[in-house]
Amino acid sequence: MKQEITIVKIGGNVVDDASTLEKVLQEFSQISGPKVLVHGGGKIASDLSVKLGIQPKMVEGRRITDEESLKVVMMAYGGLVNKGIVAQLQAMGCNALGLTGADANIIPAHKRNSGEIDYGYVGDFNIEDIDTARLQFLINGELTPVFCALTHDQQGSMLNTNADTLASGLAISLAKHYHPKLVYCFEKQGVLLDSEDDATLIRELNYLHYQQLKDDGIIHNGMIPKLDNAFAARDKGVKVVIKHALELSKPAGTVLA
Repeated sequence: MKQEITIVKIGGNVVDDASTLEKVLQEFSQISGPKVLVHGGGKIASDLSVKLGIQPKMVEGRRITDEESLKVVMMAYGGLVNKGIVAQLQAMGCNALGLTGADANIIPAHKRNSGEIDYGYVGDFNIEDIDTARLQFLINGELTPVFCALTHDQQGSMLNTNADTLASGLAISLAKHYHPKLVYCFEKQGVLLDSEDDATLIRELNYLHYQQLKDDGIIHNGMIPKLDNAFAARDKGVKVVIKHALELSKPAGTVLA
Protein backbone atom coordinates (compact mmCIF):
# COMPACT_ATOMS: atom_id res chain seq x y z
CA MET A 1 0.00 0.00 0.00
CA LYS A 2 1.34 3.41 -0.98
CA GLN A 3 2.31 5.87 1.75
CA GLU A 4 1.10 9.46 1.71
CA ILE A 5 3.57 12.23 0.90
CA THR A 6 3.08 15.99 1.16
CA ILE A 7 4.64 18.39 -1.31
CA VAL A 8 4.46 22.02 -0.17
CA LYS A 9 5.29 24.95 -2.41
CA ILE A 10 5.82 28.36 -0.81
CA GLY A 11 5.60 31.52 -2.88
CA GLY A 12 7.77 34.58 -3.11
CA ASN A 13 5.81 36.75 -0.70
CA VAL A 14 6.19 34.06 1.97
CA VAL A 15 9.93 33.81 1.39
CA ASP A 16 10.26 37.60 1.48
CA ASP A 17 8.81 37.95 4.99
CA ALA A 18 11.08 36.47 7.65
CA SER A 19 8.34 36.20 10.29
CA THR A 20 5.86 34.51 7.96
CA LEU A 21 8.53 32.17 6.63
CA GLU A 22 9.50 31.07 10.13
CA LYS A 23 5.89 30.27 11.02
CA VAL A 24 5.34 28.32 7.79
CA LEU A 25 8.53 26.32 8.26
CA GLN A 26 7.50 25.54 11.83
CA GLU A 27 4.20 24.12 10.56
CA PHE A 28 5.92 22.30 7.71
CA SER A 29 8.40 20.68 10.08
CA GLN A 30 5.51 19.20 12.05
CA ILE A 31 3.84 17.49 9.07
CA SER A 32 3.96 13.76 9.74
CA GLY A 33 5.26 11.33 7.17
CA PRO A 34 7.49 12.01 4.15
CA LYS A 35 7.41 15.52 2.75
CA VAL A 36 9.08 17.76 0.19
CA LEU A 37 9.37 21.56 0.16
CA VAL A 38 9.65 23.65 -3.02
CA HIS A 39 10.38 27.37 -2.94
CA GLY A 40 10.98 30.31 -5.22
CA GLY A 41 13.12 33.30 -4.44
CA GLY A 42 10.68 36.16 -4.15
CA LYS A 43 12.15 39.56 -4.76
CA ILE A 44 15.40 38.59 -3.07
CA ALA A 45 17.04 37.92 -6.44
CA SER A 46 15.92 41.32 -7.72
CA ASP A 47 17.18 43.09 -4.59
CA LEU A 48 20.51 41.29 -4.87
CA SER A 49 20.75 42.21 -8.57
CA VAL A 50 20.37 45.89 -7.75
CA LYS A 51 23.04 45.69 -5.04
CA LEU A 52 25.41 44.12 -7.56
CA GLY A 53 24.64 46.78 -10.15
CA ILE A 54 22.67 44.43 -12.41
CA GLN A 55 19.30 45.81 -13.44
CA PRO A 56 16.59 43.09 -13.29
CA LYS A 57 14.76 42.60 -16.58
CA MET A 58 11.11 41.59 -16.41
CA VAL A 59 8.51 41.05 -19.14
CA GLU A 60 4.90 40.64 -18.00
CA GLY A 61 6.13 39.75 -14.53
CA ARG A 62 8.56 37.10 -15.78
CA ARG A 63 12.29 37.40 -15.26
CA ILE A 64 14.62 37.54 -18.25
CA THR A 65 17.49 35.34 -17.10
CA ASP A 66 20.56 36.41 -19.06
CA GLU A 67 24.04 35.21 -18.15
CA GLU A 68 24.60 37.77 -15.39
CA SER A 69 21.09 37.38 -13.99
CA LEU A 70 21.56 33.61 -13.88
CA LYS A 71 24.53 34.06 -11.55
CA VAL A 72 22.36 36.18 -9.25
CA VAL A 73 19.49 33.67 -9.33
CA MET A 74 21.88 30.85 -8.48
CA MET A 75 23.26 32.82 -5.53
CA ALA A 76 19.81 33.90 -4.30
CA TYR A 77 17.73 30.75 -4.86
CA GLY A 78 20.32 28.02 -4.49
CA GLY A 79 22.37 29.73 -1.80
CA LEU A 80 20.86 32.51 0.29
CA VAL A 81 17.24 31.33 0.34
CA ASN A 82 17.68 27.56 0.10
CA LYS A 83 20.39 27.20 2.71
CA GLY A 84 18.65 29.66 5.02
CA ILE A 85 15.49 27.53 4.87
CA VAL A 86 17.46 24.32 5.44
CA ALA A 87 19.19 25.82 8.48
CA GLN A 88 15.86 26.91 9.98
CA LEU A 89 14.32 23.48 9.40
CA GLN A 90 17.30 21.80 11.05
CA ALA A 91 16.76 24.02 14.10
CA MET A 92 13.14 22.81 14.15
CA GLY A 93 14.13 19.14 14.17
CA CYS A 94 13.45 18.53 10.47
CA ASN A 95 16.41 16.86 8.76
CA ALA A 96 16.29 18.89 5.54
CA LEU A 97 18.52 18.59 2.50
CA GLY A 98 18.77 21.57 0.15
CA LEU A 99 18.67 20.68 -3.54
CA THR A 100 18.58 22.03 -7.07
CA GLY A 101 17.53 19.89 -9.99
CA ALA A 102 21.22 19.40 -10.79
CA ASP A 103 21.96 17.65 -7.50
CA ALA A 104 22.08 13.88 -8.11
CA ASN A 105 20.65 14.74 -11.57
CA ILE A 106 17.16 14.52 -10.07
CA ILE A 107 15.57 17.06 -12.44
CA PRO A 108 17.35 17.33 -15.79
CA ALA A 109 15.85 19.98 -18.03
CA HIS A 110 16.36 21.83 -21.29
CA LYS A 111 16.69 25.50 -22.14
CA ARG A 112 13.40 26.92 -23.35
CA ASN A 113 13.32 27.61 -27.07
CA SER A 114 13.19 31.30 -27.92
CA GLY A 115 9.83 32.55 -29.15
CA GLU A 116 8.81 36.16 -29.52
CA ILE A 117 10.61 36.74 -26.22
CA ASP A 118 13.93 35.15 -25.33
CA TYR A 119 13.77 34.49 -21.60
CA GLY A 120 17.39 33.36 -21.54
CA TYR A 121 18.51 30.62 -19.17
CA VAL A 122 15.01 29.40 -18.33
CA GLY A 123 14.42 25.68 -18.03
CA ASP A 124 11.56 23.36 -18.89
CA PHE A 125 11.56 19.69 -17.98
CA ASN A 126 9.75 16.47 -18.82
CA ILE A 127 8.06 14.85 -15.83
CA GLU A 128 9.16 11.39 -16.94
CA ASP A 129 12.81 12.53 -16.68
CA ILE A 130 12.57 13.24 -12.93
CA ASP A 131 14.60 10.62 -11.08
CA THR A 132 11.99 9.59 -8.55
CA ALA A 133 13.99 6.50 -7.52
CA ARG A 134 16.89 8.73 -6.41
CA LEU A 135 14.46 11.06 -4.68
CA GLN A 136 12.77 8.15 -2.94
CA PHE A 137 16.20 6.96 -1.79
CA LEU A 138 16.72 10.29 0.00
CA ILE A 139 13.24 10.23 1.52
CA ASN A 140 13.70 6.65 2.71
CA GLY A 141 16.87 7.88 4.40
CA GLU A 142 14.62 10.12 6.53
CA LEU A 143 15.72 13.27 4.73
CA THR A 144 13.35 16.07 3.71
CA PRO A 145 14.24 17.43 0.25
CA VAL A 146 14.04 21.21 -0.12
CA PHE A 147 14.09 22.21 -3.78
CA CYS A 148 14.77 25.71 -5.03
CA ALA A 149 13.57 26.78 -8.47
CA LEU A 150 16.68 25.71 -10.38
CA THR A 151 17.26 22.81 -12.78
CA HIS A 152 20.13 22.11 -15.21
CA ASP A 153 20.63 21.42 -18.91
CA GLN A 154 23.11 18.52 -18.50
CA GLN A 155 25.61 20.61 -20.46
CA GLY A 156 27.02 22.49 -17.47
CA SER A 157 24.48 25.30 -17.14
CA MET A 158 21.89 25.89 -14.45
CA LEU A 159 18.40 26.98 -15.52
CA ASN A 160 15.86 29.21 -13.79
CA THR A 161 12.64 27.17 -13.54
CA ASN A 162 9.12 28.08 -12.46
CA ALA A 163 8.63 26.87 -8.87
CA ASP A 164 4.90 26.14 -9.33
CA THR A 165 5.73 23.91 -12.30
CA LEU A 166 8.51 22.24 -10.34
CA ALA A 167 6.17 21.43 -7.44
CA SER A 168 3.50 20.06 -9.77
CA GLY A 169 6.03 17.94 -11.65
CA LEU A 170 7.47 16.48 -8.46
CA ALA A 171 4.00 15.64 -7.14
CA ILE A 172 3.03 13.89 -10.38
CA SER A 173 6.29 11.93 -10.57
CA LEU A 174 6.12 10.88 -6.91
CA ALA A 175 2.68 9.38 -7.53
CA LYS A 176 4.56 6.31 -8.80
CA HIS A 177 5.59 5.53 -5.23
CA TYR A 178 3.22 7.50 -2.95
CA HIS A 179 -0.22 9.03 -2.57
CA PRO A 180 0.79 12.69 -3.08
CA LYS A 181 -0.85 15.79 -1.67
CA LEU A 182 0.29 19.07 -3.23
CA VAL A 183 -0.21 22.26 -1.22
CA TYR A 184 0.39 25.67 -2.79
CA CYS A 185 0.91 28.22 -0.01
CA PHE A 186 0.82 31.96 -0.60
CA GLU A 187 -0.45 35.16 0.99
CA LYS A 188 -4.17 34.71 0.15
CA GLN A 189 -6.76 32.41 1.75
CA GLY A 190 -6.95 30.41 -1.48
CA VAL A 191 -8.63 31.13 -4.80
CA LEU A 192 -10.79 34.22 -4.33
CA LEU A 193 -13.59 35.73 -6.44
CA ASP A 194 -12.34 39.11 -5.20
CA SER A 195 -8.60 39.18 -4.53
CA GLU A 196 -9.12 41.84 -1.85
CA ASP A 197 -11.89 40.04 0.05
CA ASP A 198 -11.06 36.82 1.94
CA ALA A 199 -14.80 36.19 2.39
CA THR A 200 -15.04 35.35 -1.34
CA LEU A 201 -12.94 32.19 -0.94
CA ILE A 202 -13.87 29.40 -3.36
CA ARG A 203 -13.67 26.28 -1.20
CA GLU A 204 -13.91 23.83 -4.10
CA LEU A 205 -12.95 24.57 -7.70
CA ASN A 206 -13.38 22.37 -10.75
CA TYR A 207 -11.78 22.91 -14.13
CA LEU A 208 -14.89 24.18 -15.95
CA HIS A 209 -15.50 26.79 -13.24
CA TYR A 210 -11.83 27.78 -13.41
CA GLN A 211 -12.03 28.26 -17.19
CA GLN A 212 -15.14 30.44 -16.80
CA LEU A 213 -13.49 32.58 -14.12
CA LYS A 214 -10.41 32.95 -16.33
CA ASP A 215 -12.52 33.91 -19.36
CA ASP A 216 -14.34 36.51 -17.24
CA GLY A 217 -11.02 38.01 -16.08
CA ILE A 218 -11.72 37.17 -12.43
CA ILE A 219 -8.70 34.88 -12.26
CA HIS A 220 -5.72 36.48 -13.97
CA ASN A 221 -2.00 37.25 -13.85
CA GLY A 222 0.10 35.03 -11.56
CA MET A 223 -2.82 32.81 -10.49
CA ILE A 224 -3.23 31.40 -14.01
CA PRO A 225 0.10 29.49 -14.23
CA LYS A 226 -0.34 28.40 -10.60
CA LEU A 227 -3.78 26.93 -11.31
CA ASP A 228 -2.74 25.48 -14.68
CA ASN A 229 0.01 23.56 -12.88
CA ALA A 230 -2.35 22.63 -10.06
CA PHE A 231 -4.95 21.16 -12.41
CA ALA A 232 -2.24 19.31 -14.34
CA ALA A 233 -1.30 17.61 -11.06
CA ARG A 234 -4.92 16.94 -10.11
CA ASP A 235 -5.50 15.27 -13.50
CA LYS A 236 -2.71 12.82 -12.63
CA GLY A 237 -4.35 11.80 -9.36
CA VAL A 238 -2.69 14.32 -7.04
CA LYS A 239 -4.81 15.91 -4.31
CA VAL A 240 -4.27 19.66 -4.64
CA VAL A 241 -5.01 22.38 -2.08
CA ILE A 242 -4.34 26.11 -2.43
CA LYS A 243 -4.29 27.95 0.86
CA HIS A 244 -2.91 30.73 3.05
CA ALA A 245 0.66 30.12 4.11
CA LEU A 246 -0.14 30.57 7.79
CA GLU A 247 -2.91 27.95 7.68
CA LEU A 248 -0.83 25.04 6.48
CA SER A 249 -2.16 22.71 9.19
CA LYS A 250 -5.79 23.88 8.90
CA PRO A 251 -8.44 22.45 6.57
CA ALA A 252 -9.21 25.85 5.03
CA GLY A 253 -8.30 26.82 1.48
CA THR A 254 -9.38 25.86 -2.02
CA VAL A 255 -9.50 22.17 -2.94
CA LEU A 256 -9.39 21.32 -6.64
CA ALA A 257 -12.23 19.00 -7.61
